[in-house]
Amino acid sequence: MRKRDLESFKKSLFRLKEIVHEKKTIVNRDATLKRFEFTVELAWKTIKRFLREKGIDCRSPRDCLEEGFKYGLVEDNEKWMDMIKDRNIIVHLYSETVANIIYKRIKSYAKMLDSLKDKLEKV
Repeated sequence: MRKRDLESFKKSLFRLKEIVHEKKTIVNRDATLKRFEFTVELAWKTIKRFLREKGIDCRSPRDCLEEGFKYGLVEDNEKWMDMIKDRNIIVHLYSETVANIIYKRIKSYAKMLDSLKDKLEKV
């Protein structure tokens, strides 16, 4: 995994955590959702590159998370799969109701992403 990959993920996560604690407004909700989208994308791609260096090939987010779970990078694989599903929902289908539901989950997702960051920094 290139240092640049990890740094991009960390910066995106920092930006996500920065806004997730702001007062909820429509603008902040939408910005949070967009930052969440970017951060999840960088997370799975960083896992993919890390695993590739270990000789493990994965192509999709689902494959990479399953391998990352086996490797100990992610905890509770089902919650990670839920996070990927939520990311895909907000990218491809937008409704106010769904946006609000996913927005409420992002604080817990940010904690999971933060745990991944900590593990990647240690390896």
